[in-house]
Amino acid sequence: MFVAESPEQSLSGPPETSEEEVGVPRTVTPWLVLGIVLAGGLLVGLGLLVGGSRSDGPGEWAGTILGAPQQIPDAVLTDTDGAPFDLRAETAGTTTIMMFGFTNCADVCPINLASLTAALDELGDSRASGIRVILITVDPERDTEAVLRQYLDRFDPVYVGLTGSPGQLAAVQQAANVPEAQRESADANGAYQVGHASQLIVYQEDGLARIAYPFGTRQADWTRDLPRLLDGDVPS
Repeated sequence: MFVAESPEQSLSGPPETSEEEVGVPRTVTPWLVLGIVLAGGLLVGLGLLVGGSRSDGPGEWAGTILGAPQQIPDAVLTDTDGAPFDLRAETAGTTTIMMFGFTNCADVCPINLASLTAALDELGDSRASGIRVILITVDPERDTEAVLRQYLDRFDPVYVGLTGSPGQLAAVQQAANVPEAQRESADANGAYQVGHASQLIVYQEDGLARIAYPFGTRQADWTRDLPRLLDGDVPS
């Protein structure tokens, strides 16, 4: 899915929130409503650009099954410590959930992360420790390494934040088979929108993705599917 984010964000970094508000969007914007309506259909059409189907019912999957397995991108980006992060090497042998987004995202990113984090908390540390969550920014100008780290720490300090040059970020989106993020012109206050793919791609221990979860996936759906993915069940 490709979503244009709310323009009500500043150039100064993540929106200010109280501790009670961390990880939760303060308003439900029209973009959120549009995202929920279009999530299922556009993920099939645009999600990973390979086609797929949504499974429903007992024993089925909450995400969209990809038309063919896809390998995690062969890319080296920069983590929040300023160190190189080789996607394939660093995620080898783990279950990895990868998403594209940015810290000034008003709705899509915090909702995705909050639902996923709640599900991981419910699984417990012993199981959740087998899952690596990665956010790759699509707004490198505002999302410095420090800003990314501060933002992700609101959800879980073990989450990985990655950035890179515009060329590197465009290439990794292409390698992940998602539409490249698009930044629109800034308004009079300096705020701007970024449209980006909103699905979360799950790569299993063999480094292959067979399923992606659209924006709006519920905590209960994650809680049902994650143990199966960890146990090596193959989405089909």
